[in-house]
Amino acid sequence: MRGTRWLAGCLLAAAVAVLPGTPAHAQKAADTLRVTWRDGIPDLNPYYNSLRIGLIVAHQAWDGLVYRDPDSFTIKPLLATSWKYIDDTTLEFELRRGVKFHDGSPFSADDVVYTINTILTDKKVAVPSNYAWIAGAEKIDDYKVRVKLKRIFPAALEYLSMVVPIWPKAYRERVGEEAYSKAPVGAGPYRITKVDGVSQIDFERFADYYPDSPKGKPAINKLVIRSVTDSSGELNALLGNKADWIWNFPADNFDNINRVPTLQALRAESMRVGYLSIDAAGRTGAGNPLTNVKVRQAIYHAIDRVAIAKNLVQGGSRVPDAPCYPTQFGCDAAAAMRYDYNPAKAKALLAEAGYPEGFETELVTYILPQWGGAVQNYLKAVGINARISQLQASAALQRSLEGKNPLYLASWGSYSINDVSAILPFFFTGGGDDYVRDPELKALVEKGGATTDPDERRKFYSAAIKRITENAYWLPLHTYVTTYGISRQLNFKPYPDELPRFYLSSWK
Repeated sequence: MRGTRWLAGCLLAAAVAVLPGTPAHAQKAADTLRVTWRDGIPDLNPYYNSLRIGLIVAHQAWDGLVYRDPDSFTIKPLLATSWKYIDDTTLEFELRRGVKFHDGSPFSADDVVYTINTILTDKKVAVPSNYAWIAGAEKIDDYKVRVKLKRIFPAALEYLSMVVPIWPKAYRERVGEEAYSKAPVGAGPYRITKVDGVSQIDFERFADYYPDSPKGKPAINKLVIRSVTDSSGELNALLGNKADWIWNFPADNFDNINRVPTLQALRAESMRVGYLSIDAAGRTGAGNPLTNVKVRQAIYHAIDRVAIAKNLVQGGSRVPDAPCYPTQFGCDAAAAMRYDYNPAKAKALLAEAGYPEGFETELVTYILPQWGGAVQNYLKAVGINARISQLQASAALQRSLEGKNPLYLASWGSYSINDVSAILPFFFTGGGDDYVRDPELKALVEKGGATTDPDERRKFYSAAIKRITENAYWLPLHTYVTTYGISRQLNFKPYPDELPRFYLSSWK
């Protein structure tokens, strides 16, 4: 493979160029952590994009009401100091006093009420299913708010900790939503000082960040995030002393990076699942072969998921039987129908469905080309000729929302929420990414999120998983093992929720 051979030469040159004794390879002297990753964020407003990198930026520059400890997954105070249930559908929060936003304005209940009530009606919110359980928020006094739930929702605090950052009401109303996205203000440990389109975001440690935050004040003063178009650009930046941190590079390069004296490669399994969405509902056009259940089952049998996990993802990647991450509450693998790698069975199913010679379709993806190519080759071997449309993540996501992706190779990290309510509703309750449109399945998923009884929740979610897999609606391919390439001068700890916390990093 060209990429691997090219990198081997680069690494050899890099290893010679940055031997100990040469000028500092990281930005420790400038106290600036340089991050490079693929794809830009079209809109920095954390509610206006569904990208993982958007979520990461949000957690550096914004705070929510509560914080989930990355080691224990326990919920801790953040902008709220305490909380309690008034009844089954009302959460009351006591708010922290003395907190400032990055523009110097004080935080109060007005900001919480404004944020929550605005996102419930804002059509630009990228993932409305994240907030479909909220009825609204009301101010009790300047430092007390109540969040009303539409129904019983057991994962409410998880969602509030991960996907409900608080806007500054006065600032956003003064500058307007468009200007806010270009010069955003939050109350997090880093403040954004400059936004250069989608290519670069500059941050600086917020001097007035409140000392009691469980996030703590960042040890590193400045953070610069640059976006590139592909994994080669990431590797070039790391090897060329233009980055101190990259991630999600091809696993074949892991050992080579570790051979460079000034660099270190790390990896950790994350809560992200790679998947193949299949247009069972026929959103991409009448007469679509993918609406035939036997065709979809043929696709399940055609792809060697174990080989992809072992040889491409590597690092202990697993193949989930159920359409969710194994540790998530309600992810019942025992309820799932299992499909082995069986090309002969795939061909037989295609013939039974009326496609003995196969058919042509489109595979849309933003995933590494090597991975998309592997899926394409497995499909071709049984007669399904899928031309690949390789797009940047934001473009592929937009096409998905518009119902234009017959086959969609993508990934979902559940916003790092350890509950299937963060994955099943997104794909199976009628939203833009639902390529199934199955009313019975929709009802099962919604019932699973409408009770606090764990056994009842498991019953409905298990039935949903059974229906999804029997009908071959959505194929989980593998768990992700996130790879990180970092400067050896950097203290950085990867977490299983796939949320890099740069505010917890430091120089050695």
